[in-house]
Amino acid sequence: MEILYTDKDIAVFIKPVGMDSEREVPAELEKQLGAGVFPLHRLDQNVGGVMVCARSKAAAARLSRQIAENRMIKEYVAVVHGAPPECGDWEDLLFKDSRRNKVFVVDRQRGGVKAARLEYKRLSSGERSLVLVRLHTGRSHQIRAQFASRGYPLVGDHKYGSRADETAPMLFSCRITLFHQGREMVFQALPEWAAGADIEQEVMV
Repeated sequence: MEILYTDKDIAVFIKPVGMDSEREVPAELEKQLGAGVFPLHRLDQNVGGVMVCARSKAAAARLSRQIAENRMIKEYVAVVHGAPPECGDWEDLLFKDSRRNKVFVVDRQRGGVKAARLEYKRLSSGERSLVLVRLHTGRSHQIRAQFASRGYPLVGDHKYGSRADETAPMLFSCRITLFHQGREMVFQALPEWAAGADIEQEVMV
């Protein structure tokens, strides 16, 4: 597992597709770093990308506050079917069917429904489009469900309507911005299928 940055308090790394972020990732980090880690967020098993773990309880508390206060910025690249509008700011209500492990956009508040918001910019368009997404809430399957509900399922995401040959959703955690050691720190990486994307010029604030 590639480690982008580490110090006594945090480790920033790239989770491979197929690795479970709640069990396998901490075990692998402990093996590589030789000490315990404290997971702060998760990625679906079939999604890869940049993640951060704490290496101390104090750092875990600080970073958890950043996440709770929406001060840790998490951005993703995805390839979707079709061409969504050039940009968007979507707010929805999401309901998770735990039995089916699937999330649905619903039109009214009820038990188990959670508010979800994301912003995106389209980086390329055609039968398939590349988008850069910033999450404002971290709901299960949020990006996958919100795009699919508007007719733009992620390529390879068969659970949410894609019929492409790809076997996993084309979704990748490409950039995390956090505050650490008194300054803003930015960590980013791109998958091969988005290698030409100029995300440096696409900063959503």
